[in-house]
Amino acid sequence: MLLDVEESQLVLVDYQARLLPALFDGAAALVNAVRLARMAALLRVPTFVTEQNPSGLGASAPELQAAMKDARARVLAKMQFSAVEEGLGEWLRPEPKPAQGNARSLPKHLQKAHQAPARDTIVLAGCEAHVCLLQTALDLLEDEFDVWVVTDACSSRSERNRDAAFDRLAGAGVELVTTEMVAFEWIRSAEHPDFKAVQALIK
Repeated sequence: MLLDVEESQLVLVDYQARLLPALFDGAAALVNAVRLARMAALLRVPTFVTEQNPSGLGASAPELQAAMKDARARVLAKMQFSAVEEGLGEWLRPEPKPAQGNARSLPKHLQKAHQAPARDTIVLAGCEAHVCLLQTALDLLEDEFDVWVVTDACSSRSERNRDAAFDRLAGAGVELVTTEMVAFEWIRSAEHPDFKAVQALIK
């Protein structure tokens, strides 16, 4: 099973300026988060960013903010460790929009609420892997999303905690991938019109 760009949404969890310096390989995780956001912008993948207790931990790292803007990312401030507890699921799977205009005057196929094609594949990365990322991923699974965690864009305060999160996530049915896996599965071919741009991001 490969990632399908048309079914994907990207969620980046808590890459905050005051948190990252305390994390194991936090700088490397941030670099890959920026790559993911830039790829999502290129390929028009809906993007969401969470910020844990931003009044205490600050906003997302400046390096990520420009990529967030390009990707038109929605930002969810939260206090719960799981972003799903703060409404992320509703953002990822919004309610259908009611049909516009006088329903009786519309053709029958337009009288039903408009439902956008489902994007139930969630490409997820973030900090701390064993707390906010883990709890968000498990709640997304509970809500019947397909969850793919980008391991080289994740971090915790210790390597042991990060790796324990990956073990638990794999056991729960999450797919573990890397940034390059996401890139090449989203585009699938060297003939893709954005191949060179994506390749440049990961070199």
